[in-house]
Order: sequence, then C-alpha cells, then structure tokens
Amino acid sequence: MEQKKVLLVDGMALLFRGYFATAVHGNYMYNKEGIPTNGVHGFTKHMLKAVESFTPTHVVCCWDLGSRTFRTELYPAYKGNRSAPEEQMVPQFAMAREITDGFGIPSIDAVNYEADDCLGTLACAYAEEAEVYILTGDQDMLQLANQKIQIAIMKKGQGNYQLYNEDTVKELKGCHPDQLIDIKALMGDTSDNYPGVKGIGEKTALKLIQEYQTIEGVLDNLAHLPAGQRRKIEAELEMLHLSRTLAAIRCDAPVSLPLEQAAWQADEKTAGDTLTRLGLNISIEQLMMGSR
Repeated sequence: MEQKKVLLVDGMALLFRGYFATAVHGNYMYNKEGIPTNGVHGFTKHMLKAVESFTPTHVVCCWDLGSRTFRTELYPAYKGNRSAPEEQMVPQFAMAREITDGFGIPSIDAVNYEADDCLGTLACAYAEEAEVYILTGDQDMLQLANQKIQIAIMKKGQGNYQLYNEDTVKELKGCHPDQLIDIKALMGDTSDNYPGVKGIGEKTALKLIQEYQTIEGVLDNLAHLPAGQRRKIEAELEMLHLSRTLAAIRCDAPVSLPLEQAAWQADEKTAGDTLTRLGLNISIEQLMMGSR
C-alpha cells in the first residue's frame, strides 16, 4: 500500500512571498483586466514546485480570514503593528483561492482562528495515518514538528526548503518543539506584537527553559533565579501567561476534512483553464510536468 503523504500549504505565506518577490521592484504583472497577478503568479509556482519536491498523495491549503481572531480578543494589540495589504495585493486573495480550486486543492479556514491553527489541527489529525509536511515561511510552525509532522520552511528561491522534524528542532534550536511556545512566552514576539516578559531576551528565555523545562518549572524555581530576572518575571506574570496563549498554535480549531477529499489529482485542463481565465501567463504543461 502506498504511504500517504499530506502537503499542508500555508496559503498566505506563499501568496505574500510571491507578491513581495516582484512588488519590491514595482513589478505587478497586470492581466488584461488591469488586475495585478504578481502574487498569485508566484503563489502558483511555489505551490506546484512543492508538490514536485515532496510528491504528496494529498494536498490542502489553509487561509486566514482576516485580522480578527480569538487572539485579538484576548490582546487587541496582537499583530497591531502590521500595515494593511497594499492595494495591488487585495484582489489577489480571491484569485489565489480560485487557483487552488482549479487544481482541485481544498481550501480550509475558520472564523476567529488563524491559518496556523487550521494547519495545526489538520496536521495532528492526518498524522495518525500519513506523513505530514507543512509548507510555510513561519518559524512559529516549528512547535508542531515531530516524527510524523515535518515543517518545510521556504528559503530564498523556489524549491529551496529547510526541513524540520523533532530531532532537527532539538539540534538547531536547542529545545523540544513544544518548548518553543514557552520560550516565546518569555521573550515575546515583535513580529506578532506581544511583549512576553519585558527585559527577557531570546538567550535568557532559551536558557531558562533548557534548565527548568516549562514556564511552570521556571515559576516553581523563581527563588533560584538572579534577583533581576525574578523581579522581571514577577512583574509580568499576567502577560507571561497571556503571551503563552498567544504563542501556542491551536490543534483544536473547528475544521476537518476527510483525507480522501484532499487527494492530489489535478486535472490539467481545468487547472489550465483557470490560469487562462485569470490572465496568468504560466505554461500549465511545464508546471504539471513533475507534479503528478
């Protein structure tokens, strides 16, 4: 029996990567309707290259629905430092979903949750019967890595990935994957705009978790910490616990999809017609050559 292999795609990560690869040079690649296509052009190439690289039997793409989630309800400043998408980007969100539809790839999202939570929920569910690869550019996803779930972090250029499983995270990050959550709780995350414990940086956070294993272990041993560290943590206990909640990818989001409905069996004509209708100048024959 063929080993099932699932590729879970972080749709927003691919779309934004495709967009900024050319937008930084002012190249938006308009179609005949005058709609920019640079983001979806890059998105499509990244997605198909990953299918070629990982040869999955099943593919699913997960998406954010907007900026409001349970995390912004808990902490309104969460990701509040991020600017709104550029106007050239806006119409490409819907186009990207049309492309996944054209390739027969299910799109998954959930109100009040991020794409990360959808990816985490599906990864944990599918890992019971298949190898799982999560394609993303987000290092936060490393907390999900284990022997059945590998995280493929996109690097510069198409088809260039850093693969992480449980052992790789331990080797390169110095901790178990799920300890990354507690490290983020201590140090915060400037990208997602939550502070953690003020004055505790990445090196100190890693050292504390390596020594005491968990946030609870750190708190149980406050008396053994240097006075400065102890005061900082005691002054920020509420934010420490909140930051851990914000950092943790949920694996219980209200999403599900029977694995058989995600089988990779793209039809070249349907996919090609979709790309043509959207005005993308991409050769479907070339894209599909190594992606069956």
